[in-house]
Amino acid sequence: MTSRFSDLRQVASQLGVDAIALVPGPNFTRAVGQPFMSHERPFVLIISADGPDAAIVPNLELGSWAQVGFDGLVFDWRDQDGYQAAFAALVGHLKLTSLAVEGQVMRVFVHHALKAVQPDLRIIDGEKAISGLRAIKTDADIAALQAAIDISEAALAQTLDQVRIGQTETEIEALLVQALFAHGADALSFSPIVAAGDNSAMPHAHARADYAVKAGDALLLDFGARKHGFAADITRTVFIGHASDEGRAVYDTVLRANMAGNAMARPGITAHDIDDTVTGMLEASPYASRIRTKTGHGLGREVHEAPYIMRGNPEIMQQGMVFTNEPGLYDIGNFGVRIEDDVLITADGCRSLTAFPKDLMIVGTR
Repeated sequence: MTSRFSDLRQVASQLGVDAIALVPGPNFTRAVGQPFMSHERPFVLIISADGPDAAIVPNLELGSWAQVGFDGLVFDWRDQDGYQAAFAALVGHLKLTSLAVEGQVMRVFVHHALKAVQPDLRIIDGEKAISGLRAIKTDADIAALQAAIDISEAALAQTLDQVRIGQTETEIEALLVQALFAHGADALSFSPIVAAGDNSAMPHAHARADYAVKAGDALLLDFGARKHGFAADITRTVFIGHASDEGRAVYDTVLRANMAGNAMARPGITAHDIDDTVTGMLEASPYASRIRTKTGHGLGREVHEAPYIMRGNPEIMQQGMVFTNEPGLYDIGNFGVRIEDDVLITADGCRSLTAFPKDLMIVGTR
């Protein structure tokens, strides 16, 4: 925990603030080594640039909080008393004048509670710098990601073997979820996308209980297991019974774009470079009008995190970064194809952590 607090102290100094405030979420978990729930009770960890650390902890969480080995000041509060006195005590002890917070995570009522006890407190959004500490994965992080991916791929193989013509999307989704937990998932990375036929053309579709898959349908599955706090994110598109000539041509286009992205990823290039190559291949195809998304995003404790693989992003890829390479083509009202790998930047190139076959697959024939 000390080394991770050291990183956060450096960020506080770089941002020119007295301290950083974290609330339950991926950065909080990384810092203390244990997840805590985000709910109606404010729970705030304060890491000072060069002074004492502190935490506002709901009284009912004190037992769990004791397990993280935190040696700073703790201000607890009970539901029946309210939390404002704990905020006043914290600010009174730390004498804060400025604070960096996670702009995409901290909720407005926590901001208001801080300003209520110190109206002149300068609060800035330090999200990019704080979350940036997670961009370079450790060996332990990569091992956890690989475990999540391995579980996901085993579940996918089991599910596809069970797909039959006439099943509904929700029935296939249920098979997938059951398989994920059967193979050892701690949780789901997100609610799976299981979409067939015209629904597969919706990048963020929801499974339908009233649609039975039929021969010739594209079936898109976008899902992931969570293991040891890290999330897999995989997409494969298969065809039910048979694939049309158009389906095969679109699939081949997406696959070539995916493979081009994997082939060029390495340290020193930018997120823009990867997306420009992948999207450029899609644009050069007869299906350019079907492009609807960027190439991908970072992956780790969150399903979507930096770096974002899109044109205009100058972020330089570094060894230890993990991102998704997920080109897709979507013809609304017809069908869509997406192929997604989870890719690790290595010292001299990249390695796909996903190994599930990407050759066009026909399922549901038995």
